[in-house]
Amino acid sequence: MSTTQPRAARNTTTRDRHRAQIRRAKPPCGICGADIDYGLPHLDPGAFVVDHIVPLAKGGADTLENKQAAHRLCNRVKSDKTDESGLVTIRVFVTDRCWW
Repeated sequence: MSTTQPRAARNTTTRDRHRAQIRRAKPPCGICGADIDYGLPHLDPGAFVVDHIVPLAKGGADTLENKQAAHRLCNRVKSDKTDESGLVTIRVFVTDRCWW
């Protein structure tokens, strides 16, 4: 007996159109807030990917309003995690210490 939720149906034409709309606007990463180099190869950790703000696995819609630009690595770390409000919380730790 499977306990996984059914996946939302995805339309590849819609997916590609949303990706192009987001890419044209060239927004910063919706997860970490840093700029994205839109010219990087797709497998680079800093490359542009589309992230679902509320993950599909958590009931999020596959709509443009639920998508944002993200770095490949940020999206990978976020995965399908959300906080109580349904949005992801990413903690960034900044230190003046040099780790050589």
